[in-house]
Amino acid sequence: MLNRHTAVLSLALVLSCAALRAQDEVAHPAAGAPPILPVGSPAPDFNLPGIDGKLHNLAEYRASKVLVVVFTCDHCPVAQMYEKRIKELTADYRDRGVAVVAINPNDPNAVRYSEMGHTDVGDTLAEMKIRAEYRHFNFPYLSDGATQAVSLKYGPTATPHAFIFDEKRILRYQGRIDSSQREELVTRHETRDAIEALLGGKPVAVQNTPAVGCSTKWSEKKTGAAAEVAATEKANVALEAVNLDQLRALRKNGTGKFLLINFWATWCEPCVAEFPELQRELAMYRKRPFDVVTVSINTPDERSGVLSFLKELHAGTRNLLFDFNDPADGIAAFGTNWAGGVPYTVLLSPEGEIVYRVQGAINPFEVRRTILKYLPDDHYIGTHAYWNSVF
Repeated sequence: MLNRHTAVLSLALVLSCAALRAQDEVAHPAAGAPPILPVGSPAPDFNLPGIDGKLHNLAEYRASKVLVVVFTCDHCPVAQMYEKRIKELTADYRDRGVAVVAINPNDPNAVRYSEMGHTDVGDTLAEMKIRAEYRHFNFPYLSDGATQAVSLKYGPTATPHAFIFDEKRILRYQGRIDSSQREELVTRHETRDAIEALLGGKPVAVQNTPAVGCSTKWSEKKTGAAAEVAATEKANVALEAVNLDQLRALRKNGTGKFLLINFWATWCEPCVAEFPELQRELAMYRKRPFDVVTVSINTPDERSGVLSFLKELHAGTRNLLFDFNDPADGIAAFGTNWAGGVPYTVLLSPEGEIVYRVQGAINPFEVRRTILKYLPDDHYIGTHAYWNSVF
């Protein structure tokens, strides 16, 4: 799919190590992290690729009275909840001479799968394009993930982190966008206040605030991300026989979680092609009330071939194999108006309701967004609303 992800999609990303952190942390200054650009400093130049396929530099915005540079990203739930406000900021001030530029500072290879429990995409430039198209971004969105050279000069501690420069491109404010990632709880609007002050020729009253969000993923964190993937290779791969009664029970979903069930076969090329995506979804969302089960409709005497395939992919999903020879019996037992072709995928609610169903190959982004739409707020209040909103 994408550089790092292509290499690891074949891994069954079973994040069973308790020591692995389930979600992104709130940023705190880290030892060895670059210093935050001090207020009063000139704006560091940049020449970065954007989602439009072009390179963008500081000089492009020379005509703007105020320049707002926001370091943000795709995977962070806090950053996601600010996307709408960044769009509004861009629209509200565009005609008043204010330019807004977003930069993703993260090395995408430093983002752990266990930090992606609230996202449909990672932080590669290709994935940034997907998010920008999905959310209709109206501002330039640039990637610094390849070298992080620009981010090292600005020193963003978290995503989002705003830097506001005056007409002479001197930094007049750095910090958070406003006082809460949950818009209904916002009481202070430091970014807008700073912009209004600069447009009015007044000094910025509040010049520094802490940026609260997901820590910047500096390249040094690649080691931890790689270790997480390596740990999955050591997981035991199992294949269980499933009978008709067990299929009926599976359909009722007694797990207490949202359950993604994929029917497949080793002789089905689309099934084999999409199988790594199922492992990735497990890796991304397994720390949430979500699980994945694969059911092979191969015949019982093909068990060795099925198990060999699963081991090759380090398949950490719960893997089942029909213990009977007639697949029509299994289709009838599962009972979801399944016509019989594979791949066939359903997403069940904890109550057993079918909330998503597809006959044929899945669209990874459609599946992930559906999962995120239904998962409840567990660690972060507001993410359920984000994935059920349109803006």
